[in-house]
Amino acid sequence: MTTGGQAQIGNIDLVKQLNSAAVYRLIDRQGPISRIQISDLSQLAPASVTKITRQLIERGLIREVDQQASTGGRRAISIITETRAFNTIGVRLGRSDATIMLFDLSGKSLAEELYPLPQRTQETLEDALFEAIADFCERYQRKLRELIAISVTLPGLVDPFNGMIRCMPHISVNDWPLVARLEERFGLTSFVGHDIRSLALAEHYFGASRDCSDSILVRVHRGTGAGIIANGAIFLGSNGNVGEIGHIQVDPLGERCHCGNFGCLETIAANHAIENRVRHLLTQGYPSSLTLDRCQMQQICQAANGGDALASEVIEHVGRHLGKAIAIAINLFNPQKIVIAGEITAADKVLLPAIQGCINTQALKAFRINLPVVRSQVDHRSAIGAFALAKRAMLNGILLQRLLEG
Repeated sequence: MTTGGQAQIGNIDLVKQLNSAAVYRLIDRQGPISRIQISDLSQLAPASVTKITRQLIERGLIREVDQQASTGGRRAISIITETRAFNTIGVRLGRSDATIMLFDLSGKSLAEELYPLPQRTQETLEDALFEAIADFCERYQRKLRELIAISVTLPGLVDPFNGMIRCMPHISVNDWPLVARLEERFGLTSFVGHDIRSLALAEHYFGASRDCSDSILVRVHRGTGAGIIANGAIFLGSNGNVGEIGHIQVDPLGERCHCGNFGCLETIAANHAIENRVRHLLTQGYPSSLTLDRCQMQQICQAANGGDALASEVIEHVGRHLGKAIAIAINLFNPQKIVIAGEITAADKVLLPAIQGCINTQALKAFRINLPVVRSQVDHRSAIGAFALAKRAMLNGILLQRLLEG
């Protein structure tokens, strides 16, 4: 009898969360919008919409604005979300530093700091990260209004469902309960996610893929990874980790990858691999405006844009191999758009045609027709991916309901 009662209470709470989220989502995406429009679009009863909007207004999460034009009856009052009164902290934890940013609920960046974090153990990294967050909060205390969440993204194997870090590429971690530690230290709702998957979510909310519900983002940086958006949500798989496109074998006779395989995409399409290929060709005597002392990614892209033959060949070589792996992903997921992120996109006029050429020959015709391959519109080195985790929690009702109950 008790179990049944608890289940009923749980179901009621879930329905409240879903209904509140449906109303807030419509206001966030389509506001200014009237209550009657919300009722029509959400298929919730007008009384339910009125009750939910009253709660949201009382909490300061939405506000009424000018009335809409009359259609013959009483003029409807429009509603929009209130984004300036609430802040979240986003952290992009890299291999040796952390980018910490302050956002309002619209995704506007209010402050940003880069903190060196050279620590190499789980315990020392946690201490240094938390001290950096505390310092950031103190430094920008005057800009803070109501701080509602902290989100962290990082490379490695992340269990976002349990808030755990299972593995990181540069330090040894042992089921690091990062979300629990953050909430204990700062008393705020916290989230954690993989950096590239979260970047794909940010791209969907604020960037190049916001106009479609199915997309794939591929980032070329220290490694090569992908984030998949399916039906408007980030695809996470059974344990929260998918999109390791960098470990698709594109050259069976290629170099050994750190994963143990040979010829993985990451051995060709990663910043260090690209720079190493340029150095190798220079030592072979190929002419170029680049030199052994001047062949970083930014310089390679500049040279390719300027028509340098060696730089252009290297970028095209990367594009062809990226295209092979992306064509496989297209055949598997049939997305509406492919988004490319990373420093290499500075040479997009050379890179994107090479990718598109492989897609045209290796992806199914029905899947590649009207499939754009575009450059990312968000900064992959910022903490916008971390903010996207908090934004998602507002739109799906998890964070929203906590604010209403709090």
